[in-house]
Amino acid sequence: MLHHLEIYVSSLSKTIEFWGWFLTEIGYEPFQKWESGFSWKHGETYIVFVQADDRFLDIPYHRSRVGLNHLAFQAVSREQVNQMTLQLKEKGVNILYPDKHPFAGGGSHYAVFFEDPDRIKVELVAP
Repeated sequence: MLHHLEIYVSSLSKTIEFWGWFLTEIGYEPFQKWESGFSWKHGETYIVFVQADDRFLDIPYHRSRVGLNHLAFQAVSREQVNQMTLQLKEKGVNILYPDKHPFAGGGSHYAVFFEDPDRIKVELVAP
């Protein structure tokens, strides 16, 4: 069981706007808040976002480097994936692999792939 995940971000305000909406839509609730961070919780697991210090902002995140590739969240249904895809597009969020959507993960893998403000790849996958 994952206890928590902590991610350093380049702009906490953009991150809160993006992730606050998304995580709330899939059942997370605001959990902790302080000057340089915010977290959302679902059950016993929580996700923390922390503003990175300026001295570490010179090299941006890239999912192909060593480290985290992407975060995958479980949707409740294919309908939720479709609804969230529409909302993401309305918000101007970059949908990845649009030519293969919603089967970019394979023939029986129904999901939407997109990027957060720091270009961290996010996946919402149907059961």
